[in-house]
Amino acid sequence: MMRGSPTSTKSRRPQTGCVCKWRGEKGSRVEGNIGGNASAEGPKGDGTASTVIAGVNIVMNPHLQETSLTEEAYKGDIKDYMKSSKGKLAEQKPERGKPFLARAAAQIKHILVDFKNDQLFLGENMNPDGMLALLDCQEDAMTPHTIFLELEKC
Repeated sequence: MMRGSPTSTKSRRPQTGCVCKWRGEKGSRVEGNIGGNASAEGPKGDGTASTVIAGVNIVMNPHLQETSLTEEAYKGDIKDYMKSSKGKLAEQKPERGKPFLARAAAQIKHILVDFKNDQLFLGENMNPDGMLALLDCQEDAMTPHTIFLELEKC
């Protein structure tokens, strides 16, 4: 469960347990009115404004919004998320509650070891409930990955 828009399943790579990792690519794209049908009545150049945006596709495509938290604030946030997830699992899939919490706790410890190198993102709608997406380049120091816990995969 992520805060906001879902990410494309094309680059999805499920990991062990309840952890999902999406591989991204760095790049740029042009946004805005490109070309357009300029009216003979309007001033020259109208409708041709554009902006070049550079970043990671798994952040730009679903319009994730970067946020910043200290490690202590993240710990509080993830604690609230885990409490919420535990309640949802108790209602929907009670047999999966303990395995999820165990796997998630192990992953959270792994995340906290390298937390200072991660970027945190919320979904486009900035929903305060749910999981923050973490962007990291840990495997080869070049390829960006978004990591998050996925309740549905428990």
